[in-house]
Amino acid sequence: MELNNLKPGTGARHTKRRVGRGIGSGLGKTAGRGHKGQKSRAGGFHKVGFEGGQMPLQRRLPKRGFVSLTAARNVEVRLSELAKLPVDEIDLLALKQAGVVPGGALSVKVILSGELTRKVTLKGVGATKGAKAAIEAAGGSVAAE
Repeated sequence: MELNNLKPGTGARHTKRRVGRGIGSGLGKTAGRGHKGQKSRAGGFHKVGFEGGQMPLQRRLPKRGFVSLTAARNVEVRLSELAKLPVDEIDLLALKQAGVVPGGALSVKVILSGELTRKVTLKGVGATKGAKAAIEAAGGSVAAE
């Protein structure tokens, strides 16, 4: 195999459709755009959701519900991840420095997943009922937030 003999596999590349190049091409004159109208003209496009002046669907429907902007910044941490940390007193800052949670995290909750054999103390970090029981069974404690 030489570099000057390399070429794409068969069927990998298609010849570009050449529009407006005469009647014999099948795409001459109007170039596949049909006759008249907004879509036949250069620059003749409307924004997504535009319904020709009719009130668009996204404005006809009532606003419902609520999407929290901070929900994505609430992080879950497994017990197995806590076991790998070198410190015994665990808070949000310690988790961020260890790289367990991203820097933009606002709150952390420990979930029951994996094993925890050593004693750890949680401060300012939430825990599920099962995770709290597992931490206390290992001799640790969970301080109230």
